[in-house]
Amino acid sequence: MTPAEQSQAALEICQLAPVVPVLVIDELAHARPLAEALVKGGLPALEVTLRTPVALDAIRAMAEVAGGIVGAGTLLTPADVKAAKKAGAQFGVSPGATERLVAACEDEGLPLLAGAVTASEVMALLERGYSMLKFFPAETSGGAAAVKALGGPMPQVSFCPTGGISLKNARDYLIQKNVVCVGGSWVAPKEAMAKGDWAEITRLAAEAAAL
Repeated sequence: MTPAEQSQAALEICQLAPVVPVLVIDELAHARPLAEALVKGGLPALEVTLRTPVALDAIRAMAEVAGGIVGAGTLLTPADVKAAKKAGAQFGVSPGATERLVAACEDEGLPLLAGAVTASEVMALLERGYSMLKFFPAETSGGAAAVKALGGPMPQVSFCPTGGISLKNARDYLIQKNVVCVGGSWVAPKEAMAKGDWAEITRLAAEAAAL
């Protein structure tokens, strides 16, 4: 995939709902019911972070859920990209961007939502052909005001801010012209997952989908 195709595919996934759940899955048994609960609530694009031993197996399980589009988050190396694609990930998310990581996603045909937070990082990715980016870490990097400020000189770039975003402040980001969606973990609280309270997760997803 060319960078422009990558970016367009990432944009289309981000446009599916105002929130992309950022999921840390510790128990494989939670993967499928979690995906079903989130999709039922109106959040089809799901980011499974590669931070736990079961993450790749969770992606495999969630990829079978009808209506869901499962991506791999915390991509750091080309090996992560290969493993994620093999597991059935349909998009990738990285906290930042390196030459090797971006090239690996292009080689594997995995649409990438690459992280950028400074003007120089945004310019470097834009120069390569990427115009749909992740703004991370959002809250500690100036928040919604910083995203808005980047839109002045670079209005052609769209963002999915992630990091420190909750139901309380999500709207601050979503009202910005250059924000397509936000990423957040609040829609899948650990307590609800531990109890198997999938109805609560569907409720939180519906609340987020209505933002």
